[in-house]
Amino acid sequence: MLAHTLTGPDDAPVLVLGNALGTTTSLWRDFALPFRLLRFDHRGHGDSEPVPGPCAIEDLAADVVELLDHLGLRQVYYCGVSLGGMVGMWLAAHTDRISRLALVCTTAWVPDKGRLEARLGLLRAGGMPAVVDSVVARWFTPGCSAGVVERFRDGLLGVDLSSYVSCLEAVRDMDLRADLVKIDVPTVVIAAAQDHATPTELVRRIADELVDSELYVVGEAAHLAVVEAPRTISVILDDHFGD
Repeated sequence: MLAHTLTGPDDAPVLVLGNALGTTTSLWRDFALPFRLLRFDHRGHGDSEPVPGPCAIEDLAADVVELLDHLGLRQVYYCGVSLGGMVGMWLAAHTDRISRLALVCTTAWVPDKGRLEARLGLLRAGGMPAVVDSVVARWFTPGCSAGVVERFRDGLLGVDLSSYVSCLEAVRDMDLRADLVKIDVPTVVIAAAQDHATPTELVRRIADELVDSELYVVGEAAHLAVVEAPRTISVILDDHFGD
């Protein structure tokens, strides 16, 4: 069972918040949304136990379904960043558990698999310290505060290495492009103008394929836009899920 917290008014709709690879529920620390917020840690991240062996995006999605079943939640809103967004797309395409969806700085497939292969090679040779600085550098703009960068750097170093590798392999092997036409729930898609991990053109392709979507581009933010631009994204999410 994934480690999780469920907070907020008992009578409010439940909004599930899916984290980026290498981050924990602290990703959403600066969010104040008028929903019942379900935060969870991916396997081997934060307080969630590692799960031995390889995994795919559908396995990570199954973890979320198991959590929803455990909590007795039939349908929920879902917002996911990067890996969390990939999980959200799979859930919306293959289950009826998601009634509204938000996808932030994510992609339906990774064209540049060589970059991920290079990271996997460094991880296998030198562990997390071999990649931590290059990964965190892609998460934030140069103007982000040193304290925030250091907090997320420390969090990444605390992730179970085998779980991180398995999740990164799942991202490498994922291809959800054919699934996008199956997603018929209202969806907001958010890109960040300075995101080099999932550039705007990749994010835009998701919105172009969905039957009911709106696209927003946040200016002063990189891959973890929910950290650098929480107020802007909070307004977008509140408007989308509050309809």
